[in-house]
Amino acid sequence: MEELQSDASQETPLRFVFNLSSIPEEELISTAELRIYRQQIDDAISDPQHTGDDGLHRINIYEVLKPPRAGQLITQLLDTRLVRHNASRWESFDVSPAVLRWTRDKSSNHGLAVEVAPLNRTSRHQGRHVRVSRSLHPLPDEDWNQLRPLLVTFGHDGKSHPLTRRAKRSPKQRGRKRNRNCRRHALYVDFSDVGWNDWIVAPPGYQAYYCHGECPFPLADHLNSTNHAIVQTLVNSVNTNIPKACCVPTELSAISMLYLDETDRVVLKNYQEMVVEGCGCR
Repeated sequence: MEELQSDASQETPLRFVFNLSSIPEEELISTAELRIYRQQIDDAISDPQHTGDDGLHRINIYEVLKPPRAGQLITQLLDTRLVRHNASRWESFDVSPAVLRWTRDKSSNHGLAVEVAPLNRTSRHQGRHVRVSRSLHPLPDEDWNQLRPLLVTFGHDGKSHPLTRRAKRSPKQRGRKRNRNCRRHALYVDFSDVGWNDWIVAPPGYQAYYCHGECPFPLADHLNSTNHAIVQTLVNSVNTNIPKACCVPTELSAISMLYLDETDRVVLKNYQEMVVEGCGCR
């Protein structure tokens, strides 16, 4: 997302407003992160007084709820983290609640506020390691584009799993292939046929079902596939030495049976994983 505005004329918290107009209306945002860069302070590490709480800072991320007035921000805390300024790295903060309100609920977007507060209020390195604004020094600030705060959103189009999204087939093709795809089939097990009626008293049999069918490329959502199965099937499409994913039970349920134990007593027992309830490509 492109940053539109940063109120850098005051001490922290600083307010950032991001342009969300580039997100398509059909895009369903699932999560959003604010990423800010913090840089190691070398003199803080070598400072003999750099002990205990002096190296600890808390970074607070807020949603700005109303337009700022007289430099005052009305905010709501979204995420917070305690960090040490002895390493350079990006920090990611969850701002999903705010971005979802702005995009899904069409709430007003007044931006995000970043506050950097040292745990030790007397620290000489207060907020210096967190990059939230342009440099005020006269030297060229060439790294600002690479290190400025970023708003990163994650979402999908609401139509299919992102790994299975492909061009649509014609209805005739879909109908023919669907009948051969992985699904549940009827399978009645008669205990007398398999020789179990001499110790199972009841029931005489039961509907166990079984899974059978193809796991074609690309795997559709209704085939209840794992991400691994999707990737394996994709690789199979270009390398037939790798097998396709298999059609297997993905959900099983129990049945109760009366049976004769070693002393010929009738016992009621609940047997787990006896009935196929769902199938999928795994």
